[in-house]
Amino acid sequence: MSAPGVQNETTTNQGGDTPQGERVVNERRQHVLKESSRAFIPMLGVVPLLAVMIALGVTQSVEVATSATHWIVQGSDVSAVADAVEAVGGKVTHRLGIIQAVGAQLTGPQRAVLQGSVAVGRISEDRTLATAAKGDNDNRRDEPSPVVYDVSCPPLLGADRLHAEGLTGDGVTLAILDTGIHRHAATRQNRSGQGRILIEYDAIRDEVVPDRTGRDRPIDLSGHGGHVAGIAAGSVLDPESGASMGLAPDVDLVSIKAFNASGNGSYANVIRGLDWVVSNRDRYGIRVLNLSFSGPPRSLYWDDPLNQAVMQAWRAGIVVVASAGNGGPEPMTVGVPGNVPYIITVGAMTDSYTPLDPTDDRLTYFSAAGPTAEGFVKPDVIAPGGHMLSVMDEELTIAVEHPEFHHSRHYFTMSGTSQAAAVVSGAAALLLQAEPALSPDEVKYRLMATARVAIREGRPVFSVFQQGAGLVDAYDAVHSVTEGSANQGLDIEDDLAGVEHYAGRARQAEDGTYYIEGFAWTDGFAWTDGFAWTDGFAWTDGFAWTDGFAWTDGFAWTDGFAWTDGFAWTDGFAWTDALAEPVAINTWVEQE
Repeated sequence: MSAPGVQNETTTNQGGDTPQGERVVNERRQHVLKESSRAFIPMLGVVPLLAVMIALGVTQSVEVATSATHWIVQGSDVSAVADAVEAVGGKVTHRLGIIQAVGAQLTGPQRAVLQGSVAVGRISEDRTLATAAKGDNDNRRDEPSPVVYDVSCPPLLGADRLHAEGLTGDGVTLAILDTGIHRHAATRQNRSGQGRILIEYDAIRDEVVPDRTGRDRPIDLSGHGGHVAGIAAGSVLDPESGASMGLAPDVDLVSIKAFNASGNGSYANVIRGLDWVVSNRDRYGIRVLNLSFSGPPRSLYWDDPLNQAVMQAWRAGIVVVASAGNGGPEPMTVGVPGNVPYIITVGAMTDSYTPLDPTDDRLTYFSAAGPTAEGFVKPDVIAPGGHMLSVMDEELTIAVEHPEFHHSRHYFTMSGTSQAAAVVSGAAALLLQAEPALSPDEVKYRLMATARVAIREGRPVFSVFQQGAGLVDAYDAVHSVTEGSANQGLDIEDDLAGVEHYAGRARQAEDGTYYIEGFAWTDGFAWTDGFAWTDGFAWTDGFAWTDGFAWTDGFAWTDGFAWTDGFAWTDGFAWTDALAEPVAINTWVEQE
């Protein structure tokens, strides 16, 4: 769940393939084109830099020339960039080696001089991020309701059967970059009662806190990070059934705090957190990274600095799982970093409060849908994300703001693609325990190849741009003999080096509908009840829609619906002083 800024994905929205929906999409496109056509600061190559703005609907004040503001400065060498910043009198606040950049405080005149430095490739504004959700408190009650242990998620994905076989995430480390992890028993200990939070890194203060002594500590005061951790790894047992709440109850955890108690943070802090994860991957055995936040794309995927850092994590061998965003259900609403083609992007479904009755399961109305601006199909898969019960103490920010969803002082119900991403992170940990040699591309392929499609009368109920490959099935993913690698046709090395970038196979017809090149799709964005999740439906041979090809100036995104005419996407995107769109950790959404 989250708020505007970089958002935790928790939300609702409804729509479909309607004229109004098409207007929204076209307006969004025109906004991107308008922003993209502005003059941009020259780049030096290697990894282009963009600043993500992550402010929860906060307007930006006009900069006074003599007052210092926060910027991200990129070049080809971090030390040279830092020297250039200090040479003009600026202050270096962050060293972001993962994207060859520094965070800096600069006045207007200092920035003007710095733009002429040969060491500087790009200067981007460092916007505010926000994670805290705002909701309606009309249903506030004096006392929290008693907890009813919800262990329906693991059985839905077959994870309970894996637990019975001894696959619980043991020996795998999951990193969660969020608001921190509140130390509830379900998160701080595995099922054997052993401590399993290996380390906590505070990206805001740039320090590791080795223990929980003292008052100044990077615990989750928001509630979002702990809620996500409980879904992915909660070790608490249902007293009646003995079942675990989390998908991977024995996985080790690494907590990276990039957002404060109010859910606010900076873009530079998030990138610094990602830098720390990649640098410490081997030391803590980090195999999976959960990113339950999202913001609106304001550039092509490869030009976004947050995306660049995420791509570096994938390149380093870390399975990155990100929420699609809570801005659905309209097309082209998948956010950053979910629009990165390499990673696993997750949408949300709900059991409609009837876990034993699959006939009323459906996609949530808030779950963001693809395709991306580059033509890639997103989300890749979907997972439970409606009315998810997890841990959250009553004094934490979200619980205080939404007491009507609190239970027994230590549990909280929340919806969003943030929660769905956590489910898939747990499933990935189970798969890696079973087959530790799998690469991130192989993990992605296996999860997609064994996902269950929503089917009615032999046809998919939801568009591939809404459900991707379908509902994740952890049990089948572990026991499947299928072999393959996702992201065929993409070269992440060339992508990061700026040698070549890629486009997907999604297209838009003259009537505004979307389809995949070589794969007919006619159902559109239908919303319906009464279908079956099935593993017997073959989308295409080898998930051809995940393949990519080189992006060129002549790329025709549509067959007659020209909205890219006259604009060279390969020229890059301009992050200007006037940029002020919010990016947040997932906006609050009503329960589904």
